[in-house]
This record gives sequence, C-alpha cells and structure tokens, in this order.
Amino acid sequence: MTLRPFFPIVRTALLAPALLLAVTALGQRFDSPLSHGPDPREAAFYEANPYPSLLTRGETTPPQFEGLRTMAEWEEIEVLCVGWEGYSAIEKQIVVNAAQQCEVIVLTEDAGYVENYITANNNGGDAASLDNITILEVPLNTVWIRDYGPNTVYGSGVDDRIIVDWLYNRPRPDDDVAPQVIAGHMGIDLYETTAEPYDLMNTGGNFMSDGFGMGFASNLIGDENSGGPTWWGTQFPDQSDEDIENILAEFMGLHTYVRMENLPFDGIHHIDMHMKLLDEETILMAEYPEGVADGPQIEANLEYVLSNHTSKWGTPFEVVRIPSPPEPGWGGGYPDSNGDYMTYTNSVFVNNTVLLPTYYEEYDTTAIAIYEAALPGYNVVGIDCNQIISASGAIHCITHSVGVEDPLLISHQPLDDTEDTVNPYTVEALVQHRSSIASARLFWRLEGETAYNEVAMTAGAADMWSADIPAQAEGTVVQYYVEGTSVSGKTQDRPMPAPEGYWQFRVGEIVVNGIDGALAFAGFQPAFPNPASAITCVPVELSRAAQGRIALRDAAGREVAVLFEGQLPAGVSKHFLDAAPLVAGAYVLTLEVEGRGLWSQRLMVR
Repeated sequence: MTLRPFFPIVRTALLAPALLLAVTALGQRFDSPLSHGPDPREAAFYEANPYPSLLTRGETTPPQFEGLRTMAEWEEIEVLCVGWEGYSAIEKQIVVNAAQQCEVIVLTEDAGYVENYITANNNGGDAASLDNITILEVPLNTVWIRDYGPNTVYGSGVDDRIIVDWLYNRPRPDDDVAPQVIAGHMGIDLYETTAEPYDLMNTGGNFMSDGFGMGFASNLIGDENSGGPTWWGTQFPDQSDEDIENILAEFMGLHTYVRMENLPFDGIHHIDMHMKLLDEETILMAEYPEGVADGPQIEANLEYVLSNHTSKWGTPFEVVRIPSPPEPGWGGGYPDSNGDYMTYTNSVFVNNTVLLPTYYEEYDTTAIAIYEAALPGYNVVGIDCNQIISASGAIHCITHSVGVEDPLLISHQPLDDTEDTVNPYTVEALVQHRSSIASARLFWRLEGETAYNEVAMTAGAADMWSADIPAQAEGTVVQYYVEGTSVSGKTQDRPMPAPEGYWQFRVGEIVVNGIDGALAFAGFQPAFPNPASAITCVPVELSRAAQGRIALRDAAGREVAVLFEGQLPAGVSKHFLDAAPLVAGAYVLTLEVEGRGLWSQRLMVR
C-alpha cells in the first residue's frame, strides 16, 4: 500500500501570543487531573468565580460547500491530537505508537516536560524519538481532547477540508480553544456551532460517523440542548430534536442521526464507552453478563438500532460483541457494584494501527483476539489504562484525529458467503478523489496463498468501479482488497493495511443460525430491560405469520399503550416501548394473535 510520506517535523513549537486567548487556566488550580465528568472542584470554583464570556473563534454560519461529509474514524488521518495533562505514561505510549503512522500534535502546558518524558526511559516505556511529533505549549484544562477537539468535515465528499467545533459541554475554557489552536497550526478553516440560531452543544465522545451521512449518539445531545441554565452559570442551547438534526446536516452533512437511550451506570453518557463503528456496516458493541450493569439497556438500544436503521447500503448492520471486564480485586466488579467502567470499545484508529485499552490479561487476550479477527492486518496495540479508567475514559477519550487534506475514499460492502460455484463474484467499490480516479484494481487470492491475482476494475456511474473474481470450488475461502490511484498520483488501499489486511468470503453451504421456521412455541420472549425506564425492547416469536396486537396495561387492567397492531411475521420480531413517560409501578404486556391466543408478561417501570 502507498500512503503519502511523512517526514520529521519541528519538535517543539510555542503558539503565537495572538492565538493564546485570555481564558482562565482552570486546570492549574487543582493538584490532580479533572475527571471526565463534571468535577465537584469545578462546581465550587464557579460558585465563587464567573465563567468567562464565550469568545467566537471561527465562522458561525454553515459552510457553503456542496456535498458535506463528516469523516469516519477508520479513514486516513494526517494528525492524531493529544492533550497531555496528568497521565504521562499512557500518553507517551499513545504518542510514540501513533507517530509511526502519522504526525502527532501534543497540546501541553509544559513543552519541556513532555519532550523530556518522551525521550527518557520511564513508566511510559523506553526512550523514543521526537520524529513526527509536534509539541504546542498552550494553556490546557484536561486530557479529554476527544470531547473538545476538532471534527474533520469535507466538501464535495473528498475536498474542501474544514474543522467543525461545537459548544463544549464542560466549563473548561482553555480546553475549548483547542480546535482553534489545531486549525491555526494546520491552516484549516474553522466553523463553529456557537452562535444563534446554530448554537449546538455536543461532545466528541458521544459522536460517531459512518463517513456517509449517518451519525450516532446517546440522548445526552437532546438533554444538553433543551434550554435552561447550566450548572456553571451559562445557558444550554434551546433546540428541538428537529433543530439539532438540521444544524448537524448544515454543518456536517449528516442526514440520519441515530439516538439511543442514556445508560444508567455510565455517568457521562458517551457512546464510545460501549460501542464503536469498525466500518460502514459493522458495530462493535460491549457485552455484559445477562442482567448485569448496563447490559439490559445496551441490548435494548442495539435492538432498536437494528430494527430501525440500516447501513449505507440499505442492509442490516453486522454486530461484533466484545465482553466488558469487571474491575478486579476487592471492592471492584461491574459498574452496578461500584466497579470502574472498564471498556474495550474506547479504542482509536491511527491509519494501519488500532490503539486498544487493556486492563488485565484474563479479558485483554480475548479483546485483542476479537479486534484482530474483525480487522485483519491492523496492528492492534494494547495500552494499559488502569491508571485512567477510574476517571471514566480511556484511549478514545484522550485522542482526536484530523483527516488528510486529499482523501482517496474507497467504500465497499464486503461480499457475503455464497453457495454459488458457477458464476463469478462481482466486487463493486466507490472510489473517489478530488483530482478524479485514474485507475482502480482488485487483488484476490485463495486462503493459504501468498501472492494476489490482480484485476483491472472498470469505471461505472457515480464513481463506482467493479471487477469479477472467478467462480471457485466449494470449500474455498477467497481473500481480496481494492486499490485506487488518483489522477494526481495518490494510491490508497481498502482495507487500509492491505495486502496484510483483506476481506474474505467462503464458497459452500451457508449455515444459518437462529430461527428455522419450525418453532415449537409462540409468544413473548423476555422484554428488556426489565425494570424499564426508557426505550424497552419487547420481542415476539411466532411459528407462522399472523395478525396480532401488542398492548400495555396498568395494574388495574387499563390499556395505556398499543405497541403494535397488524401482521406479525414468522420468527422473531422486535417492538419498542418508551417507558420514560409512565408512572413507576407494575404493568402487564399482552399479546393477542388472531383472536385465538393470548400471552402476557409482567413489566416493571421505575
């Protein structure tokens, strides 16, 4: 694979005084780092000191580019950004590993300390080079740069790179300047949702993009844009759900915004603590033992997403599950037993590398194996995050990326397993670059082979390119990747770490897991979560399609909601109830099928 070359750059840079705005260096007032969530020390500080006036630092009206597209995290990045504040051993490992893949920009209040720490032997590892690392000495409050850092957006899909910054949901004014610092250093235009009517508060840990107009978040974004005073003396924006979606569409090109219920045991309500998009159609989702901690609400949220949204290709999302570990030792356990919120989804892509939080070997080994299986060819690097996880964050939370100026975008829906041993297998891929595409190639081989076969791809409409893999015998496993070259001469592969990375499919009998159409029973499966407080999933399983009605009744037998009425399919179907408006207490779910069968299930609302 050919990537644009990276060269050693200026090792330490002091930011020009004109860029150092007059803000309160709140982080310097405390002896230990500020937590990821609201810190009690901040509340006390702002009871005695007014929050400084918001300073607008960029354009506050929507960018006037056609085809806005927010970058996905697995795309090629030019820079990984780190705010060095309080967790030196972890930050050094991140910086040193990331610098093998891209430039790293370190924001810090003490450039000399950071330089010395990187180049010395210490708890962060062996002495390392400063090549590909830029250190900017600036005021800083916290390490949590995912929340306050820059968001990369392109015009025309692959051109006109800009940075978009939201209103920050913490009273940390030095952190809040970071997008301007990075945009100024890199020479990128900055757009902000900081002024009416486009004022929008958001946080990077609660945002993910599929790279094609779909965004994911928890309902935290609604909570923090519903008007009223903040606890630090300002006002939350007053935006309806429709307003929120319109602002994100106008500034970031999002046309679908998937919102999930907040998790009861995750105090910060950031989705990166329990899920991650691995590509355009794959969701990595945290998993708990049945009924434990946030497990029930995670399952309900996942079922809601799968039942109501599809990937960019209009097909169901693939789901990869990864167990969340309990905190080991006395006084630990899962979050519902006061254990730390340990997470393996809080990882970050750095081009061909994935930096993964680790905790202890029993669970780490499984997590690394899951990543390596889901992302063949990527260099999965584990970094011990026991020092930081008690503050409600890990690697994703303390890094942020800026995409390359001229992305060569390749998007492909991997081929499924097939029983076809007669016809060729057509590979189609979207291949785009701002200078246009000169050529595209398909590389394929059989499992166990070393060399790939190369096939020229043919250009079609709407930047789609295609080529065929010849039909193969039953039992064959085919591995393949796509490469594109732009008119300007840039070459890019997908998957990015090809040829070590690849997609694969199997030729032969397809084994179908799950329902086979000959079910031995019909009725409710257990609703979850139960007790319910928000979006609740109510699964129904039928041996054949039938007319049905699902209703909710209170303890007195009064019908309070109808979840579904109409044709129920054979097999399992999932239905959803919003329990938030309901009075706490006992309820009964009822299922009536064609007037002949009636099932019931108790549901508690808290």
